[in-house]
Amino acid sequence: MDELSEYVRGLPSAALRPYASYYSGYRDSGTTPAVHRGLPSPYLTLIFTLDDPLVITQHRGPGVGTRSYRSLLAGLDAVPALIAYGGRQSGVQVSLNPLGARVLLGCPAGELAGIELDAGDVLGPVAGEIRERMVRADTWARRFAVLDRALLSRMDERGEVDPRVRHAWGRLLGSGGTVSVAALAGELGWSTRHLSGRFATELGLSPKTAARVVRFDRARRALAGAPQSVAAVAAAHGYCDQSHFVRDFREFAGCAPTTWLAEEFRIVQAGAPVAAADSPA
Repeated sequence: MDELSEYVRGLPSAALRPYASYYSGYRDSGTTPAVHRGLPSPYLTLIFTLDDPLVITQHRGPGVGTRSYRSLLAGLDAVPALIAYGGRQSGVQVSLNPLGARVLLGCPAGELAGIELDAGDVLGPVAGEIRERMVRADTWARRFAVLDRALLSRMDERGEVDPRVRHAWGRLLGSGGTVSVAALAGELGWSTRHLSGRFATELGLSPKTAARVVRFDRARRALAGAPQSVAAVAAAHGYCDQSHFVRDFREFAGCAPTTWLAEEFRIVQAGAPVAAADSPA
């Protein structure tokens, strides 16, 4: 099998961007089989495979054995999943804003937190139809256009969340996870207990855990980008010191930062350099 690696990122249509942040198309073949770590992030993950199924060997939910998926939907979590890479893998991933779950999925992200399931369990038969149409499409842009049409048809803006919850989530993202929960609650005129309750409903994570996930996600992407030391990344992302960052990394990734860097190679969640998709027009 010839070695091939593609990774293309595209933006959803303007109407979808408050709810779906970006699309990622990926294709790898002819490389050494390995295990990939699916790491916690501020996005819900929706994946449609284009050839071999996605095989999850270690799950976010307890007591679940190895499972394979043609389409996958996973909620927010603070632990990694292990994905078996058999030497060939391709698909399209949608990074969903958790506050857009009600609008596009018909349920709050909190109902999906800590679990993964077949996308058809939430989307119904349309999940299989989306995958089939993308398999038949001959460019990444046309595959992204399939997603645009499907997601636009599902939009129900009656599912918009309370603007105060949206403000709180936006502040966490904008601060890189460094704003304190007390400060956030004070801005909204809520108690920290009430804020935690609203986060549990909408996201499935506490504000403190959500902030830690946001900070970790920013830091590990920086670590995978331009060459820099673990200590420099820790300092730039609000960690007390390198040891603090390493402890968080071990908790969220299941390994040390240096181990993760050595393991990663060209898979979509690794934050590799991207190219824009060609125009679907």
